[in-house]
Amino acid sequence: MKFGLIIPTLNAGGNFLKLLEQIDSQTLPTEKLLVDSDSTDGTDALAKKFGFEVVKVLRSDFHHGATRQFALENLLKKNSCDVVIFLTQDVFLYDENSFAELVKIFSEDEKVGLSYGRQLPHKNATLEAKFLRTFNYPEENQLRSLEDKKKFGIKTAMNSNSFAAYRVDALKKIGGFPSQVILAEDMFVAAKMLLEGYKIFYSADAKIFHSHNYTAAQEFHRYFDIGVFHSRESWIRKTFGSAEGAGKKFVLMKFWSLLKKNPLECFGAFFRDLAKFSGYRLGIMEKILPKTLCRKFSMHKNFWQS
Repeated sequence: MKFGLIIPTLNAGGNFLKLLEQIDSQTLPTEKLLVDSDSTDGTDALAKKFGFEVVKVLRSDFHHGATRQFALENLLKKNSCDVVIFLTQDVFLYDENSFAELVKIFSEDEKVGLSYGRQLPHKNATLEAKFLRTFNYPEENQLRSLEDKKKFGIKTAMNSNSFAAYRVDALKKIGGFPSQVILAEDMFVAAKMLLEGYKIFYSADAKIFHSHNYTAAQEFHRYFDIGVFHSRESWIRKTFGSAEGAGKKFVLMKFWSLLKKNPLECFGAFFRDLAKFSGYRLGIMEKILPKTLCRKFSMHKNFWQS
């Protein structure tokens, strides 16, 4: 099998060199492509030094799904890849086998359409951020099909845009990445693949470091966009169930964990959860909100220009 690697970037910063060095030391060889949104800090030039082909998109034209599809098509023009790995610029790889572990399943099970790996928190992660990674990325592998929706609900279609690999033929069969989603193109693709009879594999052995210490305001904006996605792609909730059930379970388990480790952190977590809930509910209602207000509430403001 032949493998590709795609990273979307925008001013990746000083830590990007470390990621490029880690990619260079991977045991799995890949054809490498960077899709860059008008970086001004030399991100694209640095990537070229590490053997990346670079394609450009205007910063105003970046979209989570459409830009990934654009990058994929550019990669496949010159390279006959069977599987393509997508990374984000803000991750670090766990070891030299992170890629190899992620794609191993594709040669073992031809019905696996995508594989995503385990995310470990960065060293500076808050207790809340650490718990989120533990909750969403357990230590055990999972192989999920459409029949598992009664067990996992909406998490049957869980995926990761930070560290996932896709079988190219499966992507082509579902029409590739969606062009008109505000975010969650990873879940969209996962849900489409499940409906086409493909399986999703969660590899706990393929690991990266990735986490965010979001403020309440950032959580509001992010969850507003998640609400917009679920409103516009309502077929996902109808097929797999709503996100609220999984959210309630997460909140209860998180507060119990914080109470045991540092009760004072519960205060900040409460306001962040309130921001998440408010943002999500407003996002679900976006069709009746003025477009100017939607843009103000949104984390991905470029979406509202199209």
